[in-house]
Amino acid sequence: MAKKKTPKLHLHIPVPAARPGDTPTFDHIPLSPAGQVLRPKIDTQEEQLRNFPYELIRVLDDAGQAVGPWVPKVSADFLRAGLRSMLKTRVFENRMFAAHRQGKTSFFIKSTGEEAISVAQSMALESDDMCFPTYRFSGWLIARDYPVIDMINQIFSNEKDPLKGRQLPTLYSARDYGFYSLSGNVGSRFGHAVGWAMASAYKNDHRIALGLIGEGTTAEGDFHEALTFASVYKAPVILAVTNNQWAISSFSGIAGAEQATFAAKALAYGIPGLRVDGNDFLAITAATRWAAERARNNLGPTLIEFVTYRASGHSTSDDPTKYRPADEAQHWPLGDPIERLKTHLIFQNEWSEEQHTKMEEELSASIRATQKEGEAVGTLGNSKPSVSEMFEGVFKEPDWRVIEQRREFGI
Repeated sequence: MAKKKTPKLHLHIPVPAARPGDTPTFDHIPLSPAGQVLRPKIDTQEEQLRNFPYELIRVLDDAGQAVGPWVPKVSADFLRAGLRSMLKTRVFENRMFAAHRQGKTSFFIKSTGEEAISVAQSMALESDDMCFPTYRFSGWLIARDYPVIDMINQIFSNEKDPLKGRQLPTLYSARDYGFYSLSGNVGSRFGHAVGWAMASAYKNDHRIALGLIGEGTTAEGDFHEALTFASVYKAPVILAVTNNQWAISSFSGIAGAEQATFAAKALAYGIPGLRVDGNDFLAITAATRWAAERARNNLGPTLIEFVTYRASGHSTSDDPTKYRPADEAQHWPLGDPIERLKTHLIFQNEWSEEQHTKMEEELSASIRATQKEGEAVGTLGNSKPSVSEMFEGVFKEPDWRVIEQRREFGI
């Protein structure tokens, strides 16, 4: 019997829509019109929510008007506070980025274009809930009035670094502000968030957890292990994927964006998956509140994909012009989160260009003064925590080796 002739196999290698020198395009990203997606009740069964991972929850339309069933019940003061925190985050990060270029710190990460996610979620959740963050989440701390001087001292790794030199710059940790220690191993934070939420439920507590990763990390085992435990034990947790289109040099297709949305990964675990406009402060607030209410009512976890764009480099160690068009950010169809919320407030006669300019000037002056305060303590290499700190926080009771080592150091 003749052997049936079959086509030769070939390996598919995902490639981005545009590389340096090409015309940027985002036609491959499905976008729903603002206000189109329905808002289900929090107790809606998962099998009735399976279209949501393929739609996009949006509230603000192109004119800055809030439309549709997901419009959250928030005051103008709440929105102005959100706008202020987003703008403060951007001003702060721009100054710290410049400080890195001046050799005052060893490393920095900006969240330009993603400020709405950190700020809106910080404001939408309760003060005693716990956030297990990914990179680009300084807005959470700023929205909760964490002292900027502490952030600057940590970035400079100086004598007053609140983490005593035990973390890389920008990898903040502030338990009292609901901010679990950041880690370069970002995938681990999903599992930690689920475990923390399970413990809260086991103790009959009332607090819930929020875990965040970037879309690239969904390709790691930590992501799937966390979803399994969250689903099986109905952990009171919100698991969020910040899909900003790029990892440090590889685009989202390497993590599977060509096959399905990242929100659709929830389907395999039997939990709701929402896909949300990550540059829409109101949509993020509404979706986070919806998922939080589900968690607090013992209805289990929710996976949220925030569709956004990383306008800056991955970090100060990255040059994005090497792998994407230099003007790609200008073509991003969901705009700038700060401009969109500002436009909405102006549309509502609750803000003005003059007020915005004044606020930006005030924030710039405040951050500049705080930076000088941190520089007076010392920048990179000019000041550092005491050597004795290496012996602290390791053992509850130091054993003889620690005592001997301290004696050898003369401390």
